[in-house]
Amino acid sequence: MKILALAWEFPPRIVGGIARHVAELYPEIIDLGHEVHLLTVEFGSAPKYEIVEGIHLYRCPVAHGNDFLHWVANMNESMGSLGGELLKKHHDFDLIHAHDWLVGDAAIALKHTFKLPLVATIHATEYGRYNGIHNARQRYISGKEKLLAHEAWRIIVCSQYMREEIQRVFQSPPDKIDVIYNGIRPEKKHHSNFERIKFRRRFANDKEKIIYYVGRMTYEKGVSVLLDAAPKIIEATGGNAKFIIIGGGNTSRLKHQARYLGIWQQCYFTGFMSDANLDKFQTIADCAVFPSLYEPFGIVALESFAARVPVVVSDTGGLPEVVQHNYTGIVTRANDPGSLTQGILKVLQDPAYSQYLVNNAYKSIAEKFSWDDLAKQTVAVCRQVVYERSQVAW
Repeated sequence: MKILALAWEFPPRIVGGIARHVAELYPEIIDLGHEVHLLTVEFGSAPKYEIVEGIHLYRCPVAHGNDFLHWVANMNESMGSLGGELLKKHHDFDLIHAHDWLVGDAAIALKHTFKLPLVATIHATEYGRYNGIHNARQRYISGKEKLLAHEAWRIIVCSQYMREEIQRVFQSPPDKIDVIYNGIRPEKKHHSNFERIKFRRRFANDKEKIIYYVGRMTYEKGVSVLLDAAPKIIEATGGNAKFIIIGGGNTSRLKHQARYLGIWQQCYFTGFMSDANLDKFQTIADCAVFPSLYEPFGIVALESFAARVPVVVSDTGGLPEVVQHNYTGIVTRANDPGSLTQGILKVLQDPAYSQYLVNNAYKSIAEKFSWDDLAKQTVAVCRQVVYERSQVAW
């Protein structure tokens, strides 16, 4: 099979989870004997074309827009143009694989122009992020998502929760949707050749327990709930708790909250952290916390599994499918600082129990979240689509 894929982010351009998803999925698909050409967005001095772990990678230039939606429109125009050149030059592509609404317009145009079937992986929805559609911008984005879902031959989602959401929000038929979990390469998290104590002291003193969150600084990620839980955790640990908040974006609201709660000295907002430093950081942390209010899957929880850090999450979205309560981590009530406090203290105060969680979590990667298996499931979906396309006139 020869696949033309579209994604608006790919390392080193990392905005959310899509970059890691496509960077880890496609090399496994290539290892199974298939060919992948990926259109993405230019980034800094990264080459316009290169082969990365077998992926033929094309970085498209995008003209600046008046706002984000204008920029997205320019991106789709650029991707559509480059994709069209590729498909005109090479007539042996079997299908198009689009990741989320941001590349939907280009993917749909290429589908109709070249009569190729479209598979869409929908990683999240605007409706889910905001618990409904409340303004014109959200309505526009949700409309683009619904159009992509409609135009796709099949839809791939990352959890049963997301499958139900796509059915409910877009009225997509259930037999059109396939659930394929996200995965993790645990070997990428093994870092032993660095000065652990010296590195750890960049973030906390030797007595302090390190509790961290990593991800986007948006409302639905629930970082404010973690900060609300922090005072009682600090009190219960005799002041020996440090909250490390990792990720780029606007943190002014969260910093104001930390000052208001009187926990500023116990918090460290690192901003963006490189993958190399994050991998090291996770090996010196005591507890990973993901208190999301909306979370389609929670690949950050898997990364903590791989780094052997005990995980505390909320019971929203796909997180309970990833984290089994009292077996691979602790699941707490969403938007409940008291429940979150209890979960975190259980991890910090019971080392034997924490180790039990860590061991089970690491084992679950091979059992449920191996990219090798997930790539085979993705290929099976794509093969089904290619076969069905071969049986019909366009």
